[in-house]
Amino acid sequence: MLTFREPSPLWGEGRVRGYARRLRHDQTDAERKLWSRLRDRRLQDAKFRRQHPIGKYIVDFCCAERKIVVELDGGQHALRRGADVARTRFLKAQGYRVLRFWDNELLTNIDGVLARIAEALHPHPNPLPEREREYRERQGEER
Repeated sequence: MLTFREPSPLWGEGRVRGYARRLRHDQTDAERKLWSRLRDRRLQDAKFRRQHPIGKYIVDFCCAERKIVVELDGGQHALRRGADVARTRFLKAQGYRVLRFWDNELLTNIDGVLARIAEALHPHPNPLPEREREYRERQGEER
C-alpha cells in the first residue's frame, strides 16, 4: 500500500497524473470508506475528485467548485508534520480550504467527519472574524 503522496517537483505533469491514477487504484481503507460517501455528488451535491493533482501535490479529495481539499492522515503523518504544514500553506495560497482528518477518526466517526465537511461546503452566514478563523485553522495544523 502506498503512503507517500508528494511527487518530486522534477516530475512532469503526465507523470503526476499517472501517479494519481495509481493512488486511486491503491486506496487505503479510510479513503475507500470516505469515497463511498463523497462520490456521485452524495454529500450536498458537491462534486469531489479523489487523488487530484494540484501543483506538485496530489490531494486525497478535492471539490474544485468550492475550493475544498480533504486530506486523510495515517500514522506516517505524525512524522511528517513539517511537510504537511508546507503542503497546507501551498494549497491555501492556491485558494483552497484544507480539512485534515486522522484515518482512525474517519473509521470510527464517519458521520462526524462528514458533518465537518458539509459545514465547510456551506460556510456559516456570519463567519468568525478573520483573525479568529486564522487562529482556529492554525490550531488544526498543529495537531
